[in-house]
Amino acid sequence: MTSSEHDSSALRSTSEVVYDLASSASLSVIEEAAPAEACAPVALNDGVGCHSGKDELRRMAEASGKSETLAQYAKDYPQGPHDQPQSMCPAFGSLRVGLRMRRTATILSGSACCVYGLTFTSHFYGARRTVGYVPFNSETLVTGKLFEDIRDAVHKVADPEKYDAVVIINLCVPTASGIPLQLLPAEINGVRIIGIDVPGFGVPTHAEAKDVLAGAMLKYARSEIESGPVKAPRAGRHEKPTIALLGEMFPADPIGIGMLLEPLGLAAGPQVPTREWRELYGALDCSAVAAIHPFYTASIREFEAAGRAVIGSAPVGREGTAAWLDAVGAAMNVPAAKIDATKATVLPIIAAALAKMPVKGRITISGYEGSEPLVARLLVESGADVRYVGTACPRTAWSEADREWLSARGIIVSYRASLDQDLAALREFQPDLAIGTTPVVQKAKEMAIPALYFTNLISARPLMGVAGAGSLAQVVNAALANKARFETMREFFEDVGSGVSAGIWEDVPRDNPQFRAEYKRRLDKEAKKRKAEEMI
Repeated sequence: MTSSEHDSSALRSTSEVVYDLASSASLSVIEEAAPAEACAPVALNDGVGCHSGKDELRRMAEASGKSETLAQYAKDYPQGPHDQPQSMCPAFGSLRVGLRMRRTATILSGSACCVYGLTFTSHFYGARRTVGYVPFNSETLVTGKLFEDIRDAVHKVADPEKYDAVVIINLCVPTASGIPLQLLPAEINGVRIIGIDVPGFGVPTHAEAKDVLAGAMLKYARSEIESGPVKAPRAGRHEKPTIALLGEMFPADPIGIGMLLEPLGLAAGPQVPTREWRELYGALDCSAVAAIHPFYTASIREFEAAGRAVIGSAPVGREGTAAWLDAVGAAMNVPAAKIDATKATVLPIIAAALAKMPVKGRITISGYEGSEPLVARLLVESGADVRYVGTACPRTAWSEADREWLSARGIIVSYRASLDQDLAALREFQPDLAIGTTPVVQKAKEMAIPALYFTNLISARPLMGVAGAGSLAQVVNAALANKARFETMREFFEDVGSGVSAGIWEDVPRDNPQFRAEYKRRLDKEAKKRKAEEMI
């Protein structure tokens, strides 16, 4: 029995009941499919599964009819010089988008271990909704029965009394095997069916996977609008021209952006990803879209197809807000007098807030959310000495203004940054504070450097306009103030429990000769790797 067969069988035996997807926060196993016409995908070779490596899975996916999908992903989400940034499973991004939408059911098709991890992470982050799952084994995968199971599961879930849409997501193995979700009906009983492939070997980060589903939904909604009248958003259409907001933000940020737009005779439109289907219509009904997170390439393509202008960067800090207001004015043909009057009112308030809570210290920043350059800009305007900004997301035309602004101040900006690059910056600049991912934070603390986890402590704060000015100062200054404590602890525990003295000792710690050679070999290997990266 293969690993996938074992995982599927185990999950079946413990989850016989199909729970109500509208109310239960659990994993729903959807099976017992009726026979239907076979749609046979390319079979996985014996012993080949989700642990076969990206190259092999990609080769099989292309051979099984997924070459067009993978080519589009390669264009939308180009990888960097290294293999792939270190982050959580990309499919989590699409899963999260679906689970946060009202009247939307989400079903996964993938290896049981992957489904378990994704559902666990989703509930850890507050999902209060069932994640549907269609099990498979080698037989159903090879014969095409998995596609039949998926099709029947979708028919079973598509209840118009409960749902506006059903999202089905192929993970790595079904994508590599060529399970053709595009052959599912576009709608069942009035419920929209959205099938997407989100393989780890095709979508680099979970942040970009949010765009995969958001873009697919915008495309579907745009086709509905082109076909005839659609329902207005729950809150109705805004009287003023709107600017749709692209990217997940702290809840106060859309409000702050709306306050900046109001004097211009404009309003903040829906935020994409949306919280319900009808908001997609409102987003497409905008006059322009603000690419707050500039890597939503598929979504931007749909907005441009609808004839909407796209505005890059974001209103962060005094200079960022001024430049963003100018860009909005140019895109919306707002009279210069209105723009100048708004800046004259808002910019002094932002400058005062930044001056009131200055940040003093050398800082490196890294993360996988895509907003790292915006955070860097805000900290620089707060007075911080930022030396390095690394983001796992790609460089796009909509982030060029931020890159140019940071680069003009001598700050290294690294797109598709790897963990190795982030750690190299940590060693090179010896910052007073490191803001980064979990492994960067761990390494920084080992080096007695205060550190903050970007996702939970930095990106979960307002960044835009007046509310964003000074919002990071409190948590950043508190962390900077801990540097002396870290140094005291390092001096107290100097040479204890690290390097060759690591381990458990009954007497005082002493050198561990049998590990000395191995430890030196590892250090030499890391030094060679760093040298090779410097040459690149």
